[in-house]
Amino acid sequence: MAKRQLNRRQNWRIEKIQGERAARAAKRESSAVEALEGGDLGPEQHGLVIAHFGVQVEVEARDGELAGQVFRCHLRANLPALVTGDQVVWRAGNQGIGVIVAQLPRNTELCRPDSRGQLKPVAANVDMIVIVFAPLPEPHANLIDRYLVAAEHAGIKPLLLLNKFDLIDENNAPALNALLSVYRTLGYPVLEVSAHHGNGMEQLQTQLDGRISVFVGQSGVGKSSLVNSLLPDVEARVGPLSELSGQGTHTTTTARLFHFPGGGELIDSPGIREFGLGHVSRADVEAGFIEFNDLLGTCRFRDCKHDREPGCALLKALEDGRVQQQRMNSYRSIIASLPENGY
Repeated sequence: MAKRQLNRRQNWRIEKIQGERAARAAKRESSAVEALEGGDLGPEQHGLVIAHFGVQVEVEARDGELAGQVFRCHLRANLPALVTGDQVVWRAGNQGIGVIVAQLPRNTELCRPDSRGQLKPVAANVDMIVIVFAPLPEPHANLIDRYLVAAEHAGIKPLLLLNKFDLIDENNAPALNALLSVYRTLGYPVLEVSAHHGNGMEQLQTQLDGRISVFVGQSGVGKSSLVNSLLPDVEARVGPLSELSGQGTHTTTTARLFHFPGGGELIDSPGIREFGLGHVSRADVEAGFIEFNDLLGTCRFRDCKHDREPGCALLKALEDGRVQQQRMNSYRSIIASLPENGY
């Protein structure tokens, strides 16, 4: 069934209702913070945001007698939006409730625009993005390439992870092998694992140890199953594929951070079917296609759009096989999706 399109007035009404609900929630939150700060609060201390729930977050204490304990915390009104992975300064209150008083600077942040085009951070202080895909739902190179552009833009190392490789058969093997071959040729690290059978999980754990990683990808690719395999005590919810669409069902509704016994952290993010790049420029997109690096700036025309212009270095590389058609298709699709085509 086709998705029903909303008219301008319906969209306005939805945004108005959502805005009113957010305002009421913020007012309640402000009252809760005032009540807490009117009582006895503990000293300022460092904490780590391990989950986000609307106007509240879960904070893990990092020092002192409370180290390792988790507290539900309110946010002061003047704070920016916090996400899983943020380092904060907070004060403990009564009954396991606290108040966050400051956000510490982020080393890195993974962002994406929301449905209204507003830039929204997804996770903070991560140093590896694990792009998870599977034979089902069918992987899309364009979504993978969008994550790779975002990783390059944020200065975060990517890892491509094919889960459910036990579902590879004679029908999907040629397309999957061709897809993986493109990224292996470019030098991206690629792992093939099966969370269900355990194959390849030791190699994945080695990659994750000592790092702060975030799992990203479509719903239904098995991110929660991977978490359960890596951390058996977590019991993350696992959802089936929709029989009608072949798409995954959303089981993870908020990004949550987990600790590995041997060191390192993992953030499991909600599955998405699209990843917008409206916050980056054309130059950022081009930098995200690493095979373009030696070609950019060598076209005949300085303002070359790499479409049909004579003397285009990218088109010549495409003709020679130094740039793959799959990647050029992704590049053009991403550029076309940018506001005013990236300018």
